[in-house]
Order: sequence, then C-alpha cells, then structure tokens
Amino acid sequence: MKEVSVIILNWNGEKLLREFLPSVVEYTPADTAKVIVADNGSTDDSLKVLREEFPRVEVWAFDQNYGFAGGYNKALDMCDTPYAVLLNSDVAVDSDWVTPLLEYMKSNPLCGACQPKILSYRDRTKFEYAGAAGGYIDRNGYPYCRGRIMDSVETDGGQYDTAVDDLFWATGAAMMVSVEAYRKAGGLDEAFFAHMEEIDLCWRMQRLGYRIAAVPQSHVYHLGGASLDASNPRKTMLNFRNSLLMLYKNLPHGRTRTATLLRRRLLDTLAWAQFVAKGKWGHAGAILRAHREYRRMKKAYEGIESATSDLLHTRPRRPNLLIQYYLRGRKKFSDLK
Repeated sequence: MKEVSVIILNWNGEKLLREFLPSVVEYTPADTAKVIVADNGSTDDSLKVLREEFPRVEVWAFDQNYGFAGGYNKALDMCDTPYAVLLNSDVAVDSDWVTPLLEYMKSNPLCGACQPKILSYRDRTKFEYAGAAGGYIDRNGYPYCRGRIMDSVETDGGQYDTAVDDLFWATGAAMMVSVEAYRKAGGLDEAFFAHMEEIDLCWRMQRLGYRIAAVPQSHVYHLGGASLDASNPRKTMLNFRNSLLMLYKNLPHGRTRTATLLRRRLLDTLAWAQFVAKGKWGHAGAILRAHREYRRMKKAYEGIESATSDLLHTRPRRPNLLIQYYLRGRKKFSDLK
C-alpha cells in the first residue's frame, strides 16, 4: 500500500491544472505516493481536462463547493494512506519533493504536520508569502514566517535550511499531515470556509501533544492568490473574522483570553482607520463585517471544552510583531531573535 496521498483541491481551476499539475505528476514518486484531485463541484471543464489529459490522476468529484476546509475534510475522510499532503492547485514541484517530508514524519511520530520550504513561483529566489520556511504567531495572534514578516518577504539564501519542529503552524499551501493526527484534532474548521484554518488546525494538534515542523530539504513553488487575491475585501473579512474565532476557540477561558481578544479588536479598529484614511472603503467595511460575523459565530464554540494550556502566552515569550516591525524596523525573522 502507498504511504502518501497528495491531494489537490480544485474548484473551476482548469487553467491551473494544466499549468501546475504536470510537475506534480512527474515528480511525485509513484512507488510511495498517489496524486488525487478532489474537485469541489467545478462548473468549468476541470473534470474533462483531468479525464483527457491526466488519466494517471485519481479524481474525487464532489457535488458542490465545500470550501477549502470542507473540501479537504471530505477528502481526508476518504483517505486510505497514513499520510496526506494538502497541496494547493497553484503549486509547482520539482525533484523528489515528497520523500524528505515522508521520512521526517516517519522518523518523528509526534509530528502532526510539516511543510516544505515555500518559494515564489514568479521569483524563485524569494520566499512565498503564505508559509515561507515555516509559520509562527505573535502574542496578539498575528501570523508570520521564517522568511516573511508582515509584507516583507526575504530572499532565500539558505538561511532557514535547517529543519525545525517548533513551528506554530504549517502552511495549507503544501502541508503533509499524519492522517491520524488530522482526524484526532477534528480536521479543518469548516465554519472558517477559507483562510487561517490551517493555523487553527495546527494549534489544536499542539494541544493534543503533536509537533509542527518545517523540512526545507523539500521545496515547492507557490503562485499565491489564485483563489482569492489580497485586493479582494472578502479575503480581508475572512482573515480578520477567522483570526478572532481562532483566538476565541484555542485560548483557555478566563481573563487572559478576554484581554487578548479586547486588545486584538482594538488593533483591528486601528487597521479599519488605516483603510478609511487610504480610501479603501471595501476593506474597511470588510473589517466591520468580520467583527459582526465573529460575534455571531463565536456562540457555536461556547460549549466546547476549554484549552488546558495557553500556547500563545507561554514561554518562549512571543514577540509583539507590530512594535518589532513598525517601531523597531525589524523586517526579517532573524531580526526578531
């Protein structure tokens, strides 16, 4: 039996399939892994393209668009291998990219998820925004990466080529998971629909005792923004809303959670004011909408068991990214240390 399912979630992405799927088929080792496209109810010619141009690829056709989280949950429910890679449809690979990830997972049974080094598809000398060389989170819940702080993306000079197992999150653009750990943690939160859901999943995995790792001996190339561009206010809404929901879900009940959420909502108000000052009314409205939806949606989590440990505020002390970046001018991950 093969050990890895490389699962690509597709929705109306026939152009992306033609551009990116050939490298995945070519460089995924057929003796240990199989390539699967889980189609989220596409209405374009995606299924025809897969049938006629990629006959070696296994296709799971869903009846509708379940979103990133729901689509992958359905796929992982069907998965019959011990490991799976959640791979975006706009990721290209080369060489034997799966083997380093698989070997790391097998050698580290407490690793719930790991990621390769993520480089930009457009400029392969630079890290890619969504994941870079592994993700962390600051004390206010803002994500950052080895290789990317806020909007500052570093050039890859091998500075983060050491494998680490102290990540807070691995990117959903290319993330290998233990299928057992994924299921134990409850999978991706489908209420999120898209954005921040992999950080939430990795947080829950850590609460169960799993580790999150980066394995830079494997590297891939991510286009980014193929499903929802950063200029789209809906992306702003999802990021702000889901970040608040993630904090509410995963912090222990009590004064620390209340204080963290209050501080974060005040910071969101500053972000709203900045959008207003720039005349970006769609993004300003998206933040207001995100907070309205957060207040409505958080009720669904009130009955869940409280976290027993505070992974956000325990040592090592997490930086305040806004102060480090905007006031102290620290634009690289290595500067934070």
